[in-house]
Amino acid sequence: MQTVGDTMDDDKPITEQAMDTITAAVEATKDAAVTAVKKVRKAAKKAAKKVAPKKASKKKAKKAAKKTSKKATKKASKKAAKKSSKKAAKKTAKKATKKAAKSKKKAKR
Repeated sequence: MQTVGDTMDDDKPITEQAMDTITAAVEATKDAAVTAVKKVRKAAKKAAKKVAPKKASKKKAKKAAKKTSKKATKKASKKAAKKSSKKAAKKTAKKATKKAAKSKKKAKR
C-alpha cells in the first residue's frame, strides 16, 4: 500500500498534485455510485416482478374482448328488438283506432 507522500512528484506544484488526487478520488467515487445505482435498479426490478401481478396473455385478452363484444351485441340487439316491437305495437294500435273511428263515421252516414 502506498501513501500519498510516496507518489508525490517534486517537479509538480503541490496544488496540481492535490487536484490530481482529488480528481482521481472523485472519479472513483462516481464509478462506485454508478455501479451501486445499477445494482439497486436491478434489485428493484426483480422485486417489482415478484410483487406485481402477471400480465394476461394476448390470447386471453383477445378472448375476453370477444366475450364482451358478443355480450354487448346481444344486449344491443335485444334492446333494438324490444324498441321495434314496441313501435310496431304502437303503430298497429294507432291504425286500429283510426280504422275504428272511420268505420264509426261510415256507420253514422
